[in-house]
Order: sequence, then structure tokens, then C-alpha cells
Amino acid sequence: MQINRRIAKLRQILHEKAIDAIMISQPENRYYLSGFNGSAGYLFITQNSTVLATDFRYVEQVKRQSPDYTLFQITGSISKWFPEMINGLNIKTLGFESSDISFERYQNMSGIIEKSGTHLKLVPLTETVESIRTVKDPAEIDCIIRAADISDAAFRHIEEIIRAGMTELELAWELEKSLRQAGSQSLPFEIIVGSGPNAALPHAHPCERVIQKGETVVIDFGARVAGYCSDITRTLCVGKPDATFKKIYSIVLNAQLNAISNIVEGMKGAEADRFARGIIEEAGYGEAFGHSLGHGIGLAAHEKPSLNRISEDILSENMVFTIEPGVYIEGWGGVRIEDTVMIKNGKICLLTQSAK
Repeated sequence: MQINRRIAKLRQILHEKAIDAIMISQPENRYYLSGFNGSAGYLFITQNSTVLATDFRYVEQVKRQSPDYTLFQITGSISKWFPEMINGLNIKTLGFESSDISFERYQNMSGIIEKSGTHLKLVPLTETVESIRTVKDPAEIDCIIRAADISDAAFRHIEEIIRAGMTELELAWELEKSLRQAGSQSLPFEIIVGSGPNAALPHAHPCERVIQKGETVVIDFGARVAGYCSDITRTLCVGKPDATFKKIYSIVLNAQLNAISNIVEGMKGAEADRFARGIIEEAGYGEAFGHSLGHGIGLAAHEKPSLNRISEDILSENMVFTIEPGVYIEGWGGVRIEDTVMIKNGKICLLTQSAK
């Protein structure tokens, strides 16, 4: 039923744009609208039909996951199957996901249309399905909550075992094992572990570096349940923290808590960003906070809405996103604190619950 409602919303958008059909190629959008999670295929959605085009490898999978879709089996090159596909739809305009289709593929499709003599216009579309995905339905929220619970459990395990002498890679592996054993599917993104000076890299790749006593350790990770992601970052100190750690950690934590307390429904992403950025700037570390406050999360680890200095995205009920201020100091390290949250009853509701 959820998929039917999503398709109805998409058809309304297409009607308003005077577009007869859309070709969905982006994997998360394909899954969102069909339930099909194979790695290759296209959805063709008109006002009256839904067609899933894929090759022999996924025919049985389509029958199981998307029984309400008409199956079109791809054989041979695109020059062979694409004309047959579009002729069967009886359309004059076809939207395509311009952020996912390469320029080479677009040229290829345009050439095929021209050679076939079909009077079909290709229309580039941007974030059409993504705009629907931004507001989560109850089933989606439930999956994200379950992913957040798995993340919290994994972090509790890490708190128990982390010690000086471990390498970043060892810590990342322990975390990944814990996530997978608790039921996570493939991880939403590569686990980030940065210790000491490496913690100054917002997207540090774990390496053989040995964690030392008194060092900051930034750990950023997530879980995935039924395709939906969580995202959390915690910063630890192994041993006794020094004055710098206490100072920077306090600034970042206050910035995050201020954002959590003040972000409300109807606010622009840029307004939300200022609640954290203002505190960090007042403390004199504005230039050390170089990324956005947060990003949407769902089927993708990064999606709409955006919470940054210039974002015009309006935050609304049942949107799920992260709040993750950070300060990074070259040669010393960094602190980032991140939670997955949602707008519930007009205010922020924490989905990740790990201690800070």
C-alpha cells in the first residue's frame, strides 16, 4: 500500500509537469517505488502503467519483490530493447533522472530515439522522487529506529572494549562485527575511526595507527535495516582527557544540544545550521567547523533535507536527518557528535540514544 501511495504522488508531480512518463534508474528510488533491490534495472512509470525492465539475472527476483509491476526482460544492447520499451508505452515525453544518467547514456538514448523515428522528447528531472522520499512514512521510520538501536548497542560494546594499544583498524572491525551480529545489513558507509591527529580528518579512514592514552578518538558509523540507515558519531578519550579535549568537547556538545533544543518544524535548513554554528563561532572555532550541520538519512546515508549555511530546505514533520557539529584542529585531533533525529510533533526527537 505504501508503494501505491508513493506512485500516486509521483504521478501527480508528472501530471503537473506535463510529462507522460518517467524512467527511474537511481537504485534507492527504484527500490522505494517497487520493492525491487536488484543491482540493475529501470522503472518506467506512466499515468496508467508500471513497468520494471531488467535482465535475466533478476527475472525471478522481480516476480517475488514486485509482482504488481509488468516485467520487461532486457536482452541485448540498449539500442535493441529501448525502442521496443518506449514504443510500448505510447508516450510523447519521458522524464529521466539527470543526476543518475550519464551524459554518454543520454546521448545514446537520444540517438536511438532519433534513429527509430519516434517523436519522443527526453526531459531531465532533478530530485523528483527524492522530494517524495524526504518525508518518511511510519514503516520507514520504524526501520530507521531499528537501525539506530543496532548502532546504539554496537557503541555500548565499543565503550567496553576500547583501550590504548588497539589500532584504528581493530576498533573498526570490532564495531563492524557488532553491527552485523546485531542484524545490520551491509553498512551504509565505511566506518570512520580517527585517533589523535587523524581525528582532525572529518572522514578519516581507519589505519594501522595505534591509539594512545589521552587521545581523542572520533568514531562515525551506522547500521542498515530493510534498506534504511542510521548514522551516529561519538568522540571518546582513552584515558584521562587533557584541558584541550575538555574545552573542545564542551563547545561541540553545547552546539549540538542547542540545535536539538531549538530546531522546529517549518524552519529552513540554514536557520537550523545557525543554532550550532553560532556557538562554535562565538567560541572562536568557526573556521574549524567546515561542514554542514546535518543531512537527511533514509535509504541513502546522505539525502535531503540539507542543514547547512545556505539550505532553503524546509524541515517538516517526519523528516529524518542528522545533527553533527564538529571542530577539527590540525596536529591535535577533532571532536564530532552526531545523532540521527526526526521531526516529531514539531520538534526534534532523538532516534540514536548513545551516551555523550
